[in-house]
Amino acid sequence: MRHARSSACSTLCNIVGLRTTARQRIVFAAFAFVSLSACEQNSFVPPPPPKVDVALPVQRAVTRYLDATGNTAPIKSVDLVARVQGFLQSIDYRDGTVVKEGTTLFTIEPDTYKLKLEQAQAAEAGARATLKQAETDFKRQVDLVQRQAVSQATLDSSTATRDNAQASLLQAEANTRLAAVNYGYTNVAAPFDGIVSAHLVSVGELVGVASPTQLATIVQLNPIYVNFNVSEQDVQRIRDEARKRGMTANDLKQLPVEVGLQTEAGYPHKGNLDYASPTLNQSTGTLAVRGVLPNPNYVLLPGFFVRVRVPFDEEQNALLVPNVALGSDQAGRYLLVVNSENVVEQRKVTTGQLEGELRVIESGLKPDDRVVTAGLLRAIPGEKVDPQLQKSEAAAVPAK
Repeated sequence: MRHARSSACSTLCNIVGLRTTARQRIVFAAFAFVSLSACEQNSFVPPPPPKVDVALPVQRAVTRYLDATGNTAPIKSVDLVARVQGFLQSIDYRDGTVVKEGTTLFTIEPDTYKLKLEQAQAAEAGARATLKQAETDFKRQVDLVQRQAVSQATLDSSTATRDNAQASLLQAEANTRLAAVNYGYTNVAAPFDGIVSAHLVSVGELVGVASPTQLATIVQLNPIYVNFNVSEQDVQRIRDEARKRGMTANDLKQLPVEVGLQTEAGYPHKGNLDYASPTLNQSTGTLAVRGVLPNPNYVLLPGFFVRVRVPFDEEQNALLVPNVALGSDQAGRYLLVVNSENVVEQRKVTTGQLEGELRVIESGLKPDDRVVTAGLLRAIPGEKVDPQLQKSEAAAVPAK
C-alpha cells in the first residue's frame, strides 16, 4: 500500500508539471512535497492482547491419602510334614483344592503305631492292677502293725511296693499317651482352612526316616495381609494429624486401607491396618506397615504387587485446578495466574494428590485467583492478556 501511495503522488506531480506555469509549478511542487511526506508516514497499531481461558479454583472436600506400593502375603502358611517314620499309605486330597480344618490329607502306615498304642494300653492296665494289689496289701499291713501282729519292717516293705506300683502306673500312662500321639501323627490333617499345594511325595514312599519329611504346604488366603513401607516424612505427617485429632497408636492401627491390583481401576479391596513396626529401618528410612483385608473369592494371591492408599485426613475446602494448568521448572511446580490488571503472573505452588483430572493445591493459591487453563503458550508472565472466564469441566465431579 505504501508503494501504491508513492506512485500516485508521483503521477500527480507529473500531471501538474505539464499543465501549469513556472510559478504554479513551484506552488504545486510544494504541495506535492507535503503530500509525498504524508504518504511516507507509517502509523503502527499494536495488536490486541491474546485471549486465554481462565478458571477459578474448584473448592470441595478432599480426603488425603497416603499412597504406597506393597505386596500381599498369606495370613498363615504351614509346611505339612511327616512326624513319624513309615510308608505313605494314601493321599486324601486333590492338589490345589480348598480344604477345611481337620480334613485328612495324608495317611502314614497307621497299623504299626496302632499296635504300639494297644501294647501301651495293656501295660497300663497291668500296672493299674499291680497298684491295686499293692494298696490292698499296704492297708492290711497297717492294720496288723497297729495290732502289733507284724513288725514295722514288714510295713515299710509293703509301703515301698505300693510306691513302686504307683510309679509304674504313671510311667505306663505316659507311654500310653505317647503312643496315642504317635498314632495320631499317622493322620496328617489340615491345621486350618486353606488351599493345599501339590503333594511332594508319592504313595508308598518311606517318609520321616532321619528328619521330618515335607509332604505339602497349606496356605490361608482369606483374609490376606498386604505389606508396605511408609517414608519417614509420611510417618511424621500421620503422627501430627493423629495428635491433632486426639488419636492413639491403637486408633491408628484401625485406619482403613484400600488396595488395587495393577490391572484394576481404583482401589476395590478394603481392609484395615493391623500392625506398624515400632522402629524405622535406618538403611531405608521407612516404617514397615501391614494391613489385613477380606479375600473371600481369592482375588488376591500371595506375592502380588499392589497399589495401596490409606486415608488419614479430610479437608472441607481444598483448592483444586486442572492438572494440565500446572507447569514445572527447576524451582518446582507453578501456575499462571491473571491478576486484577489482566497481567499474567507466575505463581509457585505446592501440589497434592490427583483427584481425577484435578490436582489439589496445598499452598500458593487463593480461592479468587484466575488460573490460566488454556492458551498457556500465549500467556507470558508480565504481559497483558484477554482472560475468558470458564467453568472447570471437572468442577462437577464429586470427591471420591
